[in-house]
Amino acid sequence: MGKKAFIFPGQGSQYVGMAKDLFENSVEAKEMILTAEEATGLPLRNLMFNGPEESLKQTDVTQPAIYLHSVVLSSLIRTLEPDFVAGHSLGEYSALTAAGAVQFYEAVKLVHARGKAMLKAGIEKPGTMAAVVGLKPEKLIEICNLASSDGIVQCANFNSPGQIVISGSVTGVRKAMEIAKQEGAKLVKELVVSGAFHSPLMENARDELKETLDSTPFYDAKKPVYTNVTAKPVQNKDEIKELLLAQLTSPVRWEESIKNMIDDGADEFYEIGPGKVLQGLVKRINPDVRIFGIEKYSDLDRYL
Repeated sequence: MGKKAFIFPGQGSQYVGMAKDLFENSVEAKEMILTAEEATGLPLRNLMFNGPEESLKQTDVTQPAIYLHSVVLSSLIRTLEPDFVAGHSLGEYSALTAAGAVQFYEAVKLVHARGKAMLKAGIEKPGTMAAVVGLKPEKLIEICNLASSDGIVQCANFNSPGQIVISGSVTGVRKAMEIAKQEGAKLVKELVVSGAFHSPLMENARDELKETLDSTPFYDAKKPVYTNVTAKPVQNKDEIKELLLAQLTSPVRWEESIKNMIDDGADEFYEIGPGKVLQGLVKRINPDVRIFGIEKYSDLDRYL
């Protein structure tokens, strides 16, 4: 019998109208969304349901919004139990909540604090990110090393075979983009982001997040959580906290995480939350596994 994995999306999956159907159809969803507003002090309903998109794109809003959409869905699923969980960047917090490593009320405050810290770090040390398609990880790491004479740049997300995101200072990233094109990358595209996430430019955010993390109660996870930093399963609460801190300045090893879950027996993946980004990545990593999306209230029918 194969194993099931729940995977949770990160930033970039938000859209105006997200989770509105959950709020309208479920008392539990409604209560969770109102609780999140109280915990963060943000008008999340208005921002998620009505936008504007510009406000929803601000990382201090985006992060609680995506977290909320994902966690409401996972808490409404009754008949499906994951064997493993993982989340992409911010999604790791949704995964940890689903695995019982942190309580919803505490986690939504933590995610909001993370968003604020990252936004602030992005203003203090402006940077950018770019997607590079069609180069091997080793090659791109080498390119980043070359380009770093122009400014900080490193691989930030190893998403799927041949799809990697780089992050760092504007000069460093643009230099790496230039070299990547010369080296035959199929596509090189700068991303619209409010900071150089998963790079050393997030060091200030790390110091700020540490304070909130230290005061947030964590528990040992009930299910193995494959973390971004190591791509390996973790359940110990102290290790989880350390890795969440390291995650801000370290690359997201998504491809490896998915491969490791498959090696450990996962053959069904459920992306829980807004969008379909992770479904696409999993298909590229291994087209043989089954992948489902649970995003809308209507998707829950089978699992209530």
